[in-house]
Amino acid sequence: MEQSRAWIVIAVAVAMMVLPYNCMASNYTVGDSQQWTLGVNYTNWTSGKTFYTGDNLIFIYTSTAHDVLEVSESAYNSCLTTNALSTYTGGSNTIALNGTGGKYFICGFAGHCTRGMKLGITVAVGNSSTPASPPPPSTTGTPNAAMAASYMQIKDGAVLVGSLILGSLAVWVL
Repeated sequence: MEQSRAWIVIAVAVAMMVLPYNCMASNYTVGDSQQWTLGVNYTNWTSGKTFYTGDNLIFIYTSTAHDVLEVSESAYNSCLTTNALSTYTGGSNTIALNGTGGKYFICGFAGHCTRGMKLGITVAVGNSSTPASPPPPSTTGTPNAAMAASYMQIKDGAVLVGSLILGSLAVWVL
């Protein structure tokens, strides 16, 4: 009986360590450490990533040199900056992925889109009922990649602490 109880505790502990990774929304800093700028291959950046409803895209850029336009697929393909669906300025923008399907973003500054500053993604049905928390707005107006990346570390740290607590509980019960 005690051995069955121990295996149940271990199974629950393992499930608690694995499940948060499958049900938490994610924040993605576009371009990672390179951010939203010229010279980044955003097609390569999206490779291997799956975006879900509830996730957030975080665009960090120099506001005097770039902006973010959400556009239609045809405007994305032709780098057409007129009739944007949404326009973002200011150097740091968090865009919630609330709907499924294609989402398209370009830089509206002259020549930037044609030089590759464009991002096209497909958003799948969310694997979470709880959207990721958007990062707080920048108080200095200066982009900070470390701040954006810290949100993923906080999520991972919370999972680690929970795992340690459950592991300690399992050892104590055994």
